[in-house]
Amino acid sequence: METRSQWGTRAGFILAAVGSAVGLGNIWRFPAVAYENGGGAFLIPYLFALLTAGIPILILEFTMGHKYRGSAPLTFRRMNKKTEFIGWWAVLVAFVISTYYSVIIAWAMSYSVFSFNLNWGEDTGGFLFGDYLKLAENPGEVGSFVPGVLIPLILVWVIVLGILFKGVKKGIEIANRIFIPALVVIFLIIVIRAITLPGAMDGLEAFFTPDFSKILNPDVWVAAYGQIFFSLSIAFAIMITYSSYLPKKSDITNNAFITGFGNSSFEILAGIGVFGILGYMAGQLGEPVSEVVDAGVGLAFVVFPEIINQFPGLNALFGFLFFASLVLAGLTSLMSITETYVAGLMDKFKISRGKAVFFGGGVAALISLLFATQGGLYFLDAADYFINQFGVALLGLVEVVLIAWILREVKNLKDHANEISDIKLGAWWTVSLSLITPVVLGYMMYGLLKQNIMKEFDNATGNYEGYPDAFILWGGWAVAIGALVIGVVLAITKWKKPSVEDEETYKKEAQ
Repeated sequence: METRSQWGTRAGFILAAVGSAVGLGNIWRFPAVAYENGGGAFLIPYLFALLTAGIPILILEFTMGHKYRGSAPLTFRRMNKKTEFIGWWAVLVAFVISTYYSVIIAWAMSYSVFSFNLNWGEDTGGFLFGDYLKLAENPGEVGSFVPGVLIPLILVWVIVLGILFKGVKKGIEIANRIFIPALVVIFLIIVIRAITLPGAMDGLEAFFTPDFSKILNPDVWVAAYGQIFFSLSIAFAIMITYSSYLPKKSDITNNAFITGFGNSSFEILAGIGVFGILGYMAGQLGEPVSEVVDAGVGLAFVVFPEIINQFPGLNALFGFLFFASLVLAGLTSLMSITETYVAGLMDKFKISRGKAVFFGGGVAALISLLFATQGGLYFLDAADYFINQFGVALLGLVEVVLIAWILREVKNLKDHANEISDIKLGAWWTVSLSLITPVVLGYMMYGLLKQNIMKEFDNATGNYEGYPDAFILWGGWAVAIGALVIGVVLAITKWKKPSVEDEETYKKEAQ
């Protein structure tokens, strides 16, 4: 008899997986990345990357979690005892991301309230960095707590940890059944309104007009793989954890295709909405669309408030809907990120869900308070850059090389997926995992290491200009390396022995 928590329905799992994949990056990162890398032509490498890296790794992680019935650390341990540390490394990467991701959701909560009275005024940049974040003058300064960030941050954690306390079926599944349809409806309203604005077609033309000359640039293909990789929530324990809650009979490959294409569809929808609105803004300012394109914090919390100020009719409602969509997208992702270390603690130390949520989520919430100080944005930038590039991307490379080349588990996992799935895996999946993905990720890591040796820092938020090298290098590397070191320590910590029933259940299911 299955003793592990399970999803109530297949739709519940898919909504949760899509909810994890659809996050802030879909709305504020993808449109700018696509625009800068060939517009409509970017969809060619993007689709290729989805089919040769995104969906193959989704299938891989869905299959691993389903076959080995555990959190990321337990899954890697059951695959090979020597690789448990990789599971903990992935969990620690998720832990770090949760500490600052929660703060960005808190900003969006505040801005959804600000929308009603347009509190940000005419100088939206000055309001964000000065009035709202009360940003310290120099990177490295902590300063005092900022109440406008601290209060919604506490609310974010109360919501997320409250949902996780309820468990998989009664908490995560029910929350995603509410949040994901609400997010889709809200964003459809935004998109419909956006494309009816004067100048919207100019924005859409800028977004979709293909620049095929860029297709031959290898950096464009790297950008496509990077976008797929970072937007699908792969390679940092989430999909392994979620799929471990699937019933024994589950269509792995179908679920992966639905999740992958669902995420990409939302990204393209976000691009239409964002560029429709940017086209309107460009028309109002009498400038080309290229002059108003931005990404990350700048797009969401500076450019969009400027647009909302000029919005024709019901601008307060439109502003609320936009920031509410950020909150919903963020909450569904934060739930999944936090569940990775909750599940890891439950498996390793045989503690109750309540205790795992209290200790794991509680520590993450306490650490997140650092980002609610006057120096919070500086620390957020350093942590985000290094944990994404040298946590998520490097983890993905290690994961596929380990499974495909060292443990040679591809055939075993393929057989497991094919046994229960309608869409059978063949040479496409094997070649993608064994050759295409490792080569592309290896090239990405080479470029990132070269960039950091040359001290050419950059990220989607664009806030590194003027940062001291020492702050980024020491602070950022401390976070990235610290996640790996703590992961190794947790891996060598003795397991609290599972019950006989748990081991017997797993062995029977594995046969």
